[in-house]
Amino acid sequence: MDKPLTVADALRAATRQLAATGDTARLDAELLMAHALGTTRSDMLVRHMGDAVPQAFEALIARRATHEPVAHILGRQEFYGLPFAVSRDVLIPRADSETLVERALALRPKPQTVLDCGTGSGALLLAVLHHLPGARGVGIDRSKAALCVAEANAKSLGLESRATIVHADWDQPNWRGALPGPFDLVLANPPYVETTAQLAPDVRNFEPGGALFAGEAGLDAYRVLIPQIPALLAPGGTALVEIGATQADAVEAIANTAGLLTTVLPDLANRPRALQLLLRK
Repeated sequence: MDKPLTVADALRAATRQLAATGDTARLDAELLMAHALGTTRSDMLVRHMGDAVPQAFEALIARRATHEPVAHILGRQEFYGLPFAVSRDVLIPRADSETLVERALALRPKPQTVLDCGTGSGALLLAVLHHLPGARGVGIDRSKAALCVAEANAKSLGLESRATIVHADWDQPNWRGALPGPFDLVLANPPYVETTAQLAPDVRNFEPGGALFAGEAGLDAYRVLIPQIPALLAPGGTALVEIGATQADAVEAIANTAGLLTTVLPDLANRPRALQLLLRK
């Protein structure tokens, strides 16, 4: 009689199956197995490696083998220690974007009013508000589907009373009229990928193009949004804008022309990740 397949056996096999999807095959398999077991990854590794394999696991691995992101399969992604629901209507929050949250929380005095431009899942706005109990914020997006995700995340994190989610598009005239403003802090992770960029299948086939692509040089959104930031900032306010790793000089030039002082902020890999923008005095 054949020995029953255990969780440990299935994880080894799934890691081999997922090797072609990227360099996180083992981690992906573990996260999906924990999901199928209905437990945490750490609990699975300690308590369940000898258990029988749940029936749902094979289908989850098959989905990941098509390059569907693990976050989409699970329906959630952790960001700055908080759980966020995600879908194909929003970008998956990434650890590199935590650079903006860290700088926002280090600001003195602490911002009391926050605007997040292109809020998507609400990750930036809600992470900041979670750690600034006295602050209130507004998240805007042109995608109504994305706004539904942000609203759900605000509610699940208990922040719906301090986070207002608004349908607005900075490409349209008079869009600022829907906002209370001005704001002590403006956050933005706008589209910044070149339209001809070669993206991994996980991104290209599953994440929303409208939140990714911004023209031939990836600068179209910056050219529209950044010149409007001075009108959004309260005196002494700060804007934090995410950028692509090779875009610091180009985006700084746009900001300087708009009358803003700039500081480049590196991510954990010491790559340019964001610009801090201040009004000239």
